[in-house]
Amino acid sequence: MLAIEITRDGWEWALSHSCLSHYAPHAYDSQEAWSAAKAGSPVRVQWDPDRALTGERLPRRAIQVGLSGPAVERYVEEWIVSISDVTALARRVEELISSGQADAAARQVPAERVYPVAPAVARRIGADPADPVGPGQEPEPGGLS
Repeated sequence: MLAIEITRDGWEWALSHSCLSHYAPHAYDSQEAWSAAKAGSPVRVQWDPDRALTGERLPRRAIQVGLSGPAVERYVEEWIVSISDVTALARRVEELISSGQADAAARQVPAERVYPVAPAVARRIGADPADPVGPGQEPEPGGLS
């Protein structure tokens, strides 16, 4: 398993040149506007259910980003800072989870933080910076509100 670190500038470029993979009225003025954005965008964004290390569904969404054309070229040629083999870490986390030590497993992986985005980028990717749950996701009972 590999961990690929990219530049912040590269990530910002990807988000600012992205388009949602599906039409969402809260992000685009019309279906036609979304189609035009999609046709001109080398980056696709979709929001999937997020999961805990133990597999349980979390009350938030996780971003999935796909690159094509010039975005792939930039990724390979400009954005990659480092590539690390994290296979041993993944196995260690899996062992801890299997032995019922989810808290210890969570301490092995980097802490997740909310990534700040400008309002225009948030709209483009279908995110609402004021919503801790994420786009298109209703909080589950006992979850974030």
